Amino acid sequence: MIRLGEKQDLVIVKQVEFGVYLAVSQEEGEEKVLLPKKQVPDQSQMGDTLNVFIYRDSRDRLIATTRQPLLVMGEIAELTVAQVGKFGAFLDWGLEKDLLLPFKQQRGKVEQGEKVLVSLYIDKSDRLCATMNVYDNLRTDSPYGKDDKVTGRVYEMSDNFGAFVAVDNQYSALISKKELYGNVELGKDVSARVVQVREDGKLNLSIRDKAYLQMDKDGEALLALMDSYGGSLPFSEKASPERIRQETGMSKNEFKRAIGGLLKAGKIEIGAEQIRRTGH
Repeated sequence: MIRLGEKQDLVIVKQVEFGVYLAVSQEEGEEKVLLPKKQVPDQSQMGDTLNVFIYRDSRDRLIATTRQPLLVMGEIAELTVAQVGKFGAFLDWGLEKDLLLPFKQQRGKVEQGEKVLVSLYIDKSDRLCATMNVYDNLRTDSPYGKDDKVTGRVYEMSDNFGAFVAVDNQYSALISKKELYGNVELGKDVSARVVQVREDGKLNLSIRDKAYLQMDKDGEALLALMDSYGGSLPFSEKASPERIRQETGMSKNEFKRAIGGLLKAGKIEIGAEQIRRTGH
């Protein structure tokens, strides 16, 4: 069976002026696919086996190519948006005909020149298309362990779960909702730390360091925030968790831990309604 979207070994069963026809075997009645003349390797003969990729041409006819596509079925790749059209974005995947990324398969707006992380699927019309829903094709056999630093692309944001990340553009990972801080954006790369390798091989991540390391970073961030307010924060550790997160990007516990470290170091004074840098 000739498999759309995959590379496979096929046999030359017929030679014509405009190329050769390939099939799984030389038996009569086998489905055939054309390999255009300009793609046929020199000295090729009847019965030779060629490794080709199967897709559809501009007329939606099944066709073979010896060129190496940047994406095949079951894998994930970062492709460049060549143009945005009426039905979606068209991606450069190394073949003559660009790959359609339908609007319904996009996660956020994509623009010409942007790099997007996608996988392949076959639509209802039996055509190859791209999708930014890459979850099912992500691998769970990463080489990373607890506390390793990793980088990945945020490919989906969930109000219930957090940010789904493709580490190295290929391994399945999640930054849980409680670990989301700062500028974690859909379609952007993020640096994180592995906090757990789950039994199924998926990674749980955090964009923050271990508590004892993060406390110093948070303290410095709070001092900078105080400076932006003229030397004091217009709220105290008694403020609501929502306001603390909005103002600082920290949980209330992290905020209190950082404040405690600054107080112990003599860098701040805590009042009833505000927190001041010493010397201000």
